[in-house]
Amino acid sequence: MTNKAHRHGDARICGASTVVTGQNFTYVNGKLWAVVGDPNTDGDGALIATQEVTYINGKLVIVHSPDPAAPDDLCIIEGGDHCLPATAAGSENTYA
Repeated sequence: MTNKAHRHGDARICGASTVVTGQNFTYVNGKLWAVVGDPNTDGDGALIATQEVTYINGKLVIVHSPDPAAPDDLCIIEGGDHCLPATAAGSENTYA
């Protein structure tokens, strides 16, 4: 099974975007490829990898399968999109 590479600026289901902070040298379509722990633009929301094979800088890469994430700073109501801000987008032509 292949899943789209999730990158810096790609959408999350809560309306935020991913901010790649865990690596600074591997790009997909001109955007940094997200890795485990990367937050979103609402603060926190650390990404959690669902695949266990591909690494960048010693960290698992994130794919839009969708991959889940920890709650972000706007998680007020349990069960809302900010409480599970999973990936919502990925590369159109790069998969892992």
